Amino acid sequence: MKNFLAVYLGTPDSMQKWDDLSDAERQQRMQEGMAAWHAWMEKHKDILVAAGGPLGKTKRIDADGIVDTRNNMTGYVIVEAESHDAAAKLFEGHPHFTIFPGDSVEVMECKSIPTA
Repeated sequence: MKNFLAVYLGTPDSMQKWDDLSDAERQQRMQEGMAAWHAWMEKHKDILVAAGGPLGKTKRIDADGIVDTRNNMTGYVIVEAESHDAAAKLFEGHPHFTIFPGDSVEVMECKSIPTA
């Protein structure tokens, strides 16, 4: 089994569509989405390496220093799976993009740093 980082992505345009919903519709989708998300987490609890969570504001650090920046990452989770394809299949129909305003989920293997 290998570990895979899944990053939830969402654009400002998607969030604007969410903000444009009526308060009642947004509240209904929030309740439905949280129930579906918790059900997904419960279904996959045996392969969750780290439950992850939402991500906050971003800082970029490079040779020129530290600056505030933005990206499309909204959250993460780490799962265990036999293969990259198997890990990706876990997120088909995920509430992040079927109920909530997220755009997609990207999945990548967590590699080990080679030892000397």
